[in-house]
Amino acid sequence: MNQPSPFTTQQQPATSAFSLRFSDEDIGIITIDVPNEKVNTLKAEFVEQVTQILQQAQAHLHLKGLVFISGKPDSFIAGADISMIARCQHAQEATELAQKGQAIMAHISAFPVPVVAAIHGACLGGGLELALACHGRICSEDDKTQLGLPEVQLGLLPGSGGTQRLPRLIGAPRALDMMLTGRTIRAKQALRMGLVDDAVPQAILLATAIERVKQGRRSNVSLPWSARLVKGPLGKALLFHFVRKQTRAKSHGHYPATEKIIDVVKTGLDQGRGNGYQAEARAFGELVMTPQSAALRALFFAATALKKEFGAQAEPLPVKKVAILGGGLMGGGIACVTATKAGLPVRIKDINQQGISHSLKYSWDLLQKKAKRGYLKRAELQRQMMLISGTTDYSGFRQVDLVIEAVFEDLALKQQMIHEVEENASQHTIFASNTSSLPIHEIARGAARPQQVIGLHYFSPVDKMPLVEVIPHAQTSAQTIATTVAFARKQGKTAIVVGDSAGFYVNRILTPYINEAARCLLAGETIEHIDRALVDFGFPLGPLQLLDEVGIDVGTKIVPVLEAAFGERFAAPTGLEAMLADDRKGRKNGRGFYLYAPKGQKHRHKRADPSVYKLLNLTPKNKQSAQQIADRCVALMLNEAVRCLDEGVIGSARDADIGAVFGIGFPPFLGGPMRYIDSLGIANLVKKLQLLEQQWGARFAPCEGLLQRLAQGRNLYP
Repeated sequence: MNQPSPFTTQQQPATSAFSLRFSDEDIGIITIDVPNEKVNTLKAEFVEQVTQILQQAQAHLHLKGLVFISGKPDSFIAGADISMIARCQHAQEATELAQKGQAIMAHISAFPVPVVAAIHGACLGGGLELALACHGRICSEDDKTQLGLPEVQLGLLPGSGGTQRLPRLIGAPRALDMMLTGRTIRAKQALRMGLVDDAVPQAILLATAIERVKQGRRSNVSLPWSARLVKGPLGKALLFHFVRKQTRAKSHGHYPATEKIIDVVKTGLDQGRGNGYQAEARAFGELVMTPQSAALRALFFAATALKKEFGAQAEPLPVKKVAILGGGLMGGGIACVTATKAGLPVRIKDINQQGISHSLKYSWDLLQKKAKRGYLKRAELQRQMMLISGTTDYSGFRQVDLVIEAVFEDLALKQQMIHEVEENASQHTIFASNTSSLPIHEIARGAARPQQVIGLHYFSPVDKMPLVEVIPHAQTSAQTIATTVAFARKQGKTAIVVGDSAGFYVNRILTPYINEAARCLLAGETIEHIDRALVDFGFPLGPLQLLDEVGIDVGTKIVPVLEAAFGERFAAPTGLEAMLADDRKGRKNGRGFYLYAPKGQKHRHKRADPSVYKLLNLTPKNKQSAQQIADRCVALMLNEAVRCLDEGVIGSARDADIGAVFGIGFPPFLGGPMRYIDSLGIANLVKKLQLLEQQWGARFAPCEGLLQRLAQGRNLYP
């Protein structure tokens, strides 16, 4: 016999995302469950639905309070529906959208009985703004629970009251940090900073939220001393001066949303909430219309669309066990994301025990950092480490579904690895090579099962870089492609399928960019001047610092491969070989273009190594402006990206933009090389390339694809 439910339910229209039920204690439970969607997102039409549900709740006799909870398995509210924002044609439309959001949050905040948010899963953007409008917040301790206001990553600010409520709840310093970085907060951290009232196991989330309702409203929020310190005129002035200065140093003026966030928070604290809400809605409307937000939103849509594709018309096979060949830096990084992100058992094979130990230490160190910061429980750390094992032979390979080869860039060695895997693994095992330059069809030559050989190119450091290139050769099966893409996605990676040609896509467009920076150096421009020019343009690192990070030895190995395939435009500038002759490999051996502190120590400011100039027989003197240097380096990258698109190395302008932004940090606010070319205008780029060709040589000649599009009046995006 079924037990009677402690809740009574009021039916809502079938299309409503909100349903209401009541407990025996007269507490209303509002369940958010957007129909036909995997996660909850807030839409404009929900304003009326929320208003109706609140009115129905208020009509309930003896109502003691309300709880908002999600009906989705692992998502509270993931934010606002971005396509709704994209449909706005004018700033006023976007401002009105923000005002509607503010109005509904104000309705929740002013509700006569306590309202509590019971949060499990993603609580982001508009989702957190709804939770902030409630009188209390309880969240689950689950790793899937994350709270944040990531609007800045779309070139926007929180538009439904978040800029006003968050500083008053947790203090302006912490609130500004959350909004300006867009970072997410885990349950324990949210509890420590006062963002939530309690963090509990998911099993008792609703019960705890109901208990919180019974406690009534809490009038006074106890802010930390640092937040109280900046409430006075002097403290406030110092805070905003410091935050603005620090933000401008990071954004280089490319992200207008950061300035607006600071201004709007300051307005609310100086002039009161009413003025703050008005400033927030107005600023939201203005930001929606900026080219930076349009570009960032286009990247968001592109990345979202990519998550639904598998690169081939086939059903991916399940990958349950993985093996890695090579226990170096790359092998260790790949093993780590396989165990910690994909949650799969991974076996590392190396020629000696030392290589295996290095790989295990790589994962152990990363997990230890997470544990120390409270992001990971000790039991979970141990569980994840138990997924990684090592061997110096092929024991255990019969049960492996996918082998990732991460050995030296040596064709014969990689071909030997395939033969050994085919002898020691299962008939269905996929062999994926992490080569950065060698053609996959060459690696697969002589393989017994070439249809199961594919390229899977990761970027260093593997745990931080979000992109992988999936490279099929002519004989790779559709199922191998789909399985590899699905696996990479399980590792938390964004995967793009690229053509099997020298350098693939990312390294091919990166090489001429770095070569040109090296030419500037060999002409006497200083290391800092060159790198600062490209950082000011919008890259996260300058090209010479990037070469230090990648490894000068690794970075220069690909140049001869590209030169052999595509000719003189890829030739490295003469003179740079002196760096390798002096055993300068970059950060990994503490000798590169920059000075590095001994292990365990940190330099406060990164400084170029002045001995580089003597080594290269140079007298450093800056003759070109930062703009001229950036123009030279970026123009070559753009030209090569169009060639890759026209040759089919990259499948679409969308994938080209994703690859450049996620793979090498092409400025996100420009939307990627293809979107940047369209915004710049093909005519303007061709003219710039022709001028650079006259000044610096034939490598700047505009490619045929640009000239054809110019003649036909076509853009790269339809």
